[in-house]
Amino acid sequence: MSSGRLNLSVLRDDVRAIDAYAVPSASGLIKLDAMENPFPLPPGLMQQLGNRLGRTPLNRYPPSDPRGFKERLARAMGVPEGMQLMLGNGSDELIHLVIQACARPDAVVLAPWPGFVMYEMSARFNRCRFVGVPLKPDYSLDAPALLAAIEEHKPAVVFIAHPNNPTGNLFDRAVVEDVIRVAPGLVVVDEAYLPFAQDTWMPQLPRLGNLLVLRTMSKLGLAGIRLGYLVGHPDWIMQFDKVRPPYNVNVLTLAAAELMLENLPILDAQAATLRAERTRLATALADSHGVVAFPSSANFILFRVDKADRVFAALRERGILIKNVSHMHPLLDGCLRVTVGTAAENQAFIKALRAVIGTPQ
Repeated sequence: MSSGRLNLSVLRDDVRAIDAYAVPSASGLIKLDAMENPFPLPPGLMQQLGNRLGRTPLNRYPPSDPRGFKERLARAMGVPEGMQLMLGNGSDELIHLVIQACARPDAVVLAPWPGFVMYEMSARFNRCRFVGVPLKPDYSLDAPALLAAIEEHKPAVVFIAHPNNPTGNLFDRAVVEDVIRVAPGLVVVDEAYLPFAQDTWMPQLPRLGNLLVLRTMSKLGLAGIRLGYLVGHPDWIMQFDKVRPPYNVNVLTLAAAELMLENLPILDAQAATLRAERTRLATALADSHGVVAFPSSANFILFRVDKADRVFAALRERGILIKNVSHMHPLLDGCLRVTVGTAAENQAFIKALRAVIGTPQ
């Protein structure tokens, strides 16, 4: 081991200047901060999964192109005929790979803002310039500003989260179509929360050549296996495949996902339960004094309170972990984000929130 000093100056200045993506510990807390499905697999399915994983050969590399699995996934997820998909280690990796493939000198990545932080992080890591176009105060798209920014910056890639994170709302489809029509490069519609929004751009892929649809299995209840997929015209997928690591999706992920494709009704039923719980949680927030809750088509709800930092800390002291987004963007001032959990978790959250802000129980 070298005994010399660490010469951190060999690292990029922009890397040294930022903090790593923080994932707070949720030990001992009700975890409502990361938009996860709160339901475990049924015991019988757990047993099947254990048997399936136990038969998986860990001594072999995963297939670089698991065609059979991709074909089954495409059928299950309604991928239009003639379109192709690429798998990723979560949608985060696919965001990075799309940007990496388009990262010419001075390339621009553009997105409505505030939005999913990985669009900006991946753009900067790939030495692209990121342009965030502010949303309106009600978190809808500012169509004139967005179209003007596309005309000015001519982005290589535009990301549209559908619905948006962290605001939870679906954007006007007519405006999104205008974006796709005028964008000189790719438009990636990120459908991470499809199980809760039930609104997709997938059928539009054959007629919109510069459109890509990005999805993840995480919000459907499989966050732990880290599997995302990108769908588009085969010519696009062929190019992105060149920058994909050859073994980026491991054998355990593939085996688990294969089993879950055979049992999608279980995950669909869980999503339906969470949609119903979202309605009840939104009503409870709206009935809480001093709370402004925003409409959501995802499995989380954004809400605004006075003294958000104090409320966030007080909830944590009471065993509830949510997400403090109040410092992410001026439009999010005073905002916190809560994941829709089980009925018991949601009730515990509302009880704690009302105790903190002084709403009568």
